[in-house]
Amino acid sequence: MILESVDVVTDISKEDFQKNYFKKHKPLLIKNFASRWEAFDKWNFDFIREKAGEQEVPLYDNKPADAAKSSDAPVTHMKMKEYIDTIKSKPSDLRIFFYIITDRLPELLKNFTYPDLGMKFFKRLPTLFFGGSEAHVLMHYDVDLGDFLHIHFEGKKRILLFDQKQSAFLYKVPLSVHTIYDVDYENPDYEKFPALKHAKGFEIFMEHGDALFIPGAFWHFNRYLEPGFSMSLRALPNKPNVFASMLYHVFIMRYTDKLMRKLFKAKWVNYKQKWAYKKSSKALAKKV
Repeated sequence: MILESVDVVTDISKEDFQKNYFKKHKPLLIKNFASRWEAFDKWNFDFIREKAGEQEVPLYDNKPADAAKSSDAPVTHMKMKEYIDTIKSKPSDLRIFFYIITDRLPELLKNFTYPDLGMKFFKRLPTLFFGGSEAHVLMHYDVDLGDFLHIHFEGKKRILLFDQKQSAFLYKVPLSVHTIYDVDYENPDYEKFPALKHAKGFEIFMEHGDALFIPGAFWHFNRYLEPGFSMSLRALPNKPNVFASMLYHVFIMRYTDKLMRKLFKAKWVNYKQKWAYKKSSKALAKKV
């Protein structure tokens, strides 16, 4: 992989952000972004444990989804306080996916301010994501194709970003928003996945309070280097062609894949993995 750093600022005007990043579909890291919030001191594990400790939460791990089950089925459930205690006390790959603040912890809505960056945020869905020190999220792009601001808290986190032009080199699985399960983006095997050498992207390290602008449809791989959690503020696509693509992704592609998984289970998953490898091999042949 060919990885570069993203631009880094400590502050930015709405005009500068819109001109140089949002309209250009270009990632940006804003250091210490959340520190300007009046309630910044409440964005930690202790506050969430106190307010939501008794809630039962679904948990996921690093393993690919079982082909015989729904692709979004959790591996177990645990009370929030037990989960936080677990990931703080020992290495763990357990993570919480898409914890909707509006539904689960609305008190947090008072503890941050939507940034004035010219983005029309979908205020129904500010969401949290948690992970232990060994947790990662498979390389994927979001099915709604929305731009979003990703704000991180507690421990350090590593993120890889790639635009859609890199899909073939990333071994994109057809009819899905993820890549081949076997690709290890921390220790890439270029003999097994040679096309990966040509994937051009960005490498970002996030710390407590940092915010990362991730343009819509960007591939991202998230790795928690230490126990931590992040909040995503989303802006749904407003361009007609992107909105139409979002409708296809959400209502046609996703449900087609779910139906095929239900009917053919592992056969369908394995077929798509082989299909992805063939497509990337063709892209590599054209490259070299």
